[in-house]
Amino acid sequence: MECKNCDLPLRSDYSFCSNCGAKIIRNRLTLKNLWYDVTERYFNLDNTFLKTFWHLFTKPQLVIEGYINGVRKKYLNPISYVAIALTLSGITMFLIKKIFYDKIDWQGMIQGNAAFALKWQEVTFDYASLFFLMYIPILAIAGFLTFNKIKYNLSEHFVVFIYVLAQYSILSFPVSITILLIGPENYLKIGTPFLIFILIYSIYVLQKLNNYKIKGLLGRSLLYTLLSITGFFGFIIIIMIVFFITGVFNLEDFAPPK
Repeated sequence: MECKNCDLPLRSDYSFCSNCGAKIIRNRLTLKNLWYDVTERYFNLDNTFLKTFWHLFTKPQLVIEGYINGVRKKYLNPISYVAIALTLSGITMFLIKKIFYDKIDWQGMIQGNAAFALKWQEVTFDYASLFFLMYIPILAIAGFLTFNKIKYNLSEHFVVFIYVLAQYSILSFPVSITILLIGPENYLKIGTPFLIFILIYSIYVLQKLNNYKIKGLLGRSLLYTLLSITGFFGFIIIIMIVFFITGVFNLEDFAPPK
């Protein structure tokens, strides 16, 4: 018998490969062992998902510094972690579009030019994952310019904010689902608190990594917030220009309501 992952010859009684550590699979795939594999991989208390999620709150420097310094087994890597976050975000968007859309109070978003607001809302749904990923460089650049006592390069700051934004998305999933189930008309009201959470949580993570004194922390936090907000609105302006050039929006969309 050979390992299906690294082709090492194995004894028939082995449960794991002695070379690559992969589990030896002997049975055909069934729903039962598929479910077991998913729960064992992501929700076992001794495994990486829950440990990564919890330590990104309690010890974020261990997760992030560990990955940057070469630790790969103890915590979930940032790409896998953000993939889970995007999957959960996609589930939320699907439920909103297919089940809860008519139950959400959109009036606050469509004041003024209702036609434009509704078109922008549709575009936001369609490109939600892309927008989410584009926030990573915005915050990474802001963090790189303000919190860099440990001299991380820009790519390493990308890792920091992949973890930060994935953590936000994963945390927001159960909150969003709960609100959609018990009071979907209030769904839009969670937007502002979660934006504030991203700023506070990202400052918390950056401080854990850099360990500034209180005076330096306050000034850097203010500058980081200003750069992040500026970058966010700059991104929105660029997106509007791109959509205008590509024909998604036109001049009539920007005209004041009659």
